[in-house]
Amino acid sequence: MNIYEKLMNVQQELKAPKGKWNSFGKYNYRSCEDILDAVKPILKKNKLVLQLTDLVIPASETRFYIKATARLIDIEATENNVIENTAFAREEEEKKGMDGSQITGTASSYARKYALNGLFLIDDTKDADTDEYHNQNEQKKLVTKAQIKKLGELVDDIPAMLNYYKVDKIENLSYEDAKKTIERKENAAKREDA
Repeated sequence: MNIYEKLMNVQQELKAPKGKWNSFGKYNYRSCEDILDAVKPILKKNKLVLQLTDLVIPASETRFYIKATARLIDIEATENNVIENTAFAREEEEKKGMDGSQITGTASSYARKYALNGLFLIDDTKDADTDEYHNQNEQKKLVTKAQIKKLGELVDDIPAMLNYYKVDKIENLSYEDAKKTIERKENAAKREDA
């Protein structure tokens, strides 16, 4: 059996559950560690070794990418015994409550997870294990009825506001855009009253 047949066996057998819970976003997700725990016995059965490595790649003086490589090695073969997949993750310049090494570690874990996903055909399209995903979904929330009422009280030219946010009706305005507009109008009103 060659390494491609062994990889196919691993891809067919591997079940990597979403073993972690994000209480803030209220969703299950799988981590790099979940994948590694699930794949270890399958690798042993197929006489394969998995090696993970990282490389820091500077994108500018202050921005760095972590390039993670997941390398699968067939210990029974002498030729054509390696398959690898790579993935990248960008370090955040700063993240509240984290020091530099934690930021790098987070980027490394994320890149490794996606290198493993590519190698083992794990579909993470529905995974929501990052703050970026949560923030994206927060921005997709639509305006509330209370916000629509408040906007009606504060905004003199609703059509101009809709044009500014490139939406056709107020119900399609995002929650975040409505919140920003309300805050801006309320702050302007306070300045006028002072």
